[in-house]
Amino acid sequence: MNSLPPNLNPDDASPNWMNKGDNAWQLTAATLVGLQTVPGLIILYGGAVKKKWAVNSAFMAFYAFASVLICWVGWGYRMSFGDKLVPFWGTANFALDEVYLLKQAFAGKFPTATMVYFQFVFAAITLVLIAGALLGRMNFYAWMLFVPLWLTFSYTFVAFSIWCPDGFLAKAGIIDYSGGYVIHLSSGVAGFTAAYWVGPRLTKDRERFPPNNILLMMAGAGLLWMGWTGFNGGDPYVVSVDASLAVLNTHVCTAASLLTWLILDVAVFGKASIIGAVQGMITGLVCITPAAGVVQGWAAIIMGIFSGSIPWFTMMVVHKKSELLQKVDDTMAVLHTHAIAGSLGGIMTGLFASPKLNRLFYGYSTDVDSNYVGLFYGLHMGEVRKGFRQMGIQLLGIVYVLVFNVIITSIICLVVQLIVPLRMSDEDMEIGDEAAHGEEAYAIWGQGEKLENSRYGSSVYNDVELAAPKRSGQVEMT
Repeated sequence: MNSLPPNLNPDDASPNWMNKGDNAWQLTAATLVGLQTVPGLIILYGGAVKKKWAVNSAFMAFYAFASVLICWVGWGYRMSFGDKLVPFWGTANFALDEVYLLKQAFAGKFPTATMVYFQFVFAAITLVLIAGALLGRMNFYAWMLFVPLWLTFSYTFVAFSIWCPDGFLAKAGIIDYSGGYVIHLSSGVAGFTAAYWVGPRLTKDRERFPPNNILLMMAGAGLLWMGWTGFNGGDPYVVSVDASLAVLNTHVCTAASLLTWLILDVAVFGKASIIGAVQGMITGLVCITPAAGVVQGWAAIIMGIFSGSIPWFTMMVVHKKSELLQKVDDTMAVLHTHAIAGSLGGIMTGLFASPKLNRLFYGYSTDVDSNYVGLFYGLHMGEVRKGFRQMGIQLLGIVYVLVFNVIITSIICLVVQLIVPLRMSDEDMEIGDEAAHGEEAYAIWGQGEKLENSRYGSSVYNDVELAAPKRSGQVEMT
């Protein structure tokens, strides 16, 4: 009477600690995140840049994905989630042995092999996001060195500190549901820092850098948006009600952010731009990431409104008035779309985090006194100290990631520069893909320029990042 159906009986291939449904979803979620990069960001970058840079931009993402995987199973995973070496770093070791890979993961009811794969796609997309700040001029051979170095000496530190149960910020109680700090704040700060050291594109490319294929860019953006179902839906490590909430909140916040950005574009510039809508989509996805499964739906909408307006303001207003921001050539504006949106998400998580939802996510019982209390809930519940404590930890995490990445990314760039130039020569940048790789994306003429006498004028967004002087009546991004 108590026997299980044959397909549920444990055996060597399905140990009694493994939940087949959780394992299947975790592998699916990981693959959805992988598809955000290959082919998502590959075709988004390839379509968003000037035609002469389409191959190089796509190739930077393609290379990073492969390079990160080898480093990840070689030493990166266990430096991020393995035995503690120091409170912010794990001990380097392989993640290739079957004994290690087939035992239960440190969290969830699935094998370590699944966890290694799941965490790999997050590490990979972080490097690819950094590449967005460097498109259109970085020496590909310098990028080949930068990727393993940054993964080893930056990503693993932050991931261990925030996500590993032994990390000092994890123990302090920071809430980073799915990577607002570890992935987006890190990539935004590191990308902007690296862009400073690499130097700018050619002046004429900064003045005029039209997307070569907006429809292709939209296809990549669509993969990015839908892939976020796995990005946030996979982080409870279990097929649970919290995973369902995280997925719904993700899409609600993203839609609210996109619409807010679009409304601001129309109100200020008088024209709706698809490139602007993509930027609003990205900031919404980034902002909800640290909070996805620990805030309620109404909070997700509020976060979407703020993520569609504050990064818009920093990109369209603050950037144009800041000499420092103008000096650094951040091609895809990752400072605004990832660093600022990720920081905003971390702060708003500290405001809106629900104690009940944190209990569902972290899995502690109702008799445990929770310290995961958003400030607004702390004020409402009469636990003000806990609310302010959570805000303090969220702010400490932002400072830690920012300072650490500025220092480490600068050191890595200076080391790489001793070996190969960080920036391509001006002569090679004049040519682009053919000089870098001997290949071109399209066998057509031109770089995507419009006729000067077009009656409809130029797009609001001639470039994802622009710092050129504008003609009378022309609106540019930064």
